[in-house]
Amino acid sequence: MGFDLDACIEQLLRKQLLHETLLREICEKTKEVLMRESNVVHVMAPVTVVGDIHGQFYDLIEIFRIGGYPPHTNYLFLGDYVDRGLFSVETISLLTCLKLRYPHRVQLVRGNHESRAVTQVSGPITPPLVCSYHQPCHSIPRLPVVAKYPTLFHKLSGAQKSYGFYTECVRKYGSSSVWTYFTDMFDYLTLSVVIEDRIFCVHGGLSPTIHSIDQIKVVDRFREIPHEGAMADLVWSDPDSEKEDFAISPRGAGYTFGSGVVRKFLETNNMHHILRAHQLCMEGFTVLFENRLSTVWSAPNYCYRCGNSASILEVGPGETMHFNVFEAAPENQTDGPSQQAVGGAIKLPEYFL
Repeated sequence: MGFDLDACIEQLLRKQLLHETLLREICEKTKEVLMRESNVVHVMAPVTVVGDIHGQFYDLIEIFRIGGYPPHTNYLFLGDYVDRGLFSVETISLLTCLKLRYPHRVQLVRGNHESRAVTQVSGPITPPLVCSYHQPCHSIPRLPVVAKYPTLFHKLSGAQKSYGFYTECVRKYGSSSVWTYFTDMFDYLTLSVVIEDRIFCVHGGLSPTIHSIDQIKVVDRFREIPHEGAMADLVWSDPDSEKEDFAISPRGAGYTFGSGVVRKFLETNNMHHILRAHQLCMEGFTVLFENRLSTVWSAPNYCYRCGNSASILEVGPGETMHFNVFEAAPENQTDGPSQQAVGGAIKLPEYFL
């Protein structure tokens, strides 16, 4: 390896960008590591599970402050590393270097935003589905959650542009080359992880075409996320506490799935729990279906204005599970959207204003 990974990690921890040619080599080396992983990676406890980060670099550093830095803590990241936040390049650069440096202690799962199509989107933002710890999961139009968090939905509904990873790469490096290096690498990310042979971990959820974990192992993952099918469902689907079966998702991709689907999947695969991300949780996490499914959300004050808490999930031996809830890192106050705009560093998307 023709570069010093430890030096790269130290540089990124200072929020300093790596050179484009160095990132190209790092992405190529990481693809070689990821290529050897199955679609279903098996890991043992203890492991700390992280949900969506969405380019909120300082909050990723806060996660390491709270949970410990690799390799002293084993980490499982459940996807959606880029888009929406101000520092997607720094975030995915650091995670990629950590994966390459500690391949057996850092696991990276693919989320729906690890996609060429999604990271290039520019247009009206579809507000995220929201999980509430004190209430079941609901989609945004449903009254119980809208009534509980009216300010959040007002803020998100006024958004006119998404802040995409593609745009950030072009702004910071002057071309789309770095975006290409990373999105090519995304095609190699695993689709799921199983902890202690009992906890099934995925970014989004279940699929009507997947009944056993063995079926996931034969999915062709080395490609762009398709619009439909098992791979799309794994990164796009959401639980719905008001349903028993599968139903069409309001996201336009994947499905919603209910308690009956969860019970059957766990029984068929001799599993105890499903752990996933993909939905904003105002309290940082939510637990559904009589403790059969959990959602972990790790981007506090999402988009720098939603006011939500975040969490990481510490899984210990014997399937013990502890949600460690945290708030936004203090650095967001000194190097956040307002400071970036005042400094003229970027033209902020409307939902940061």
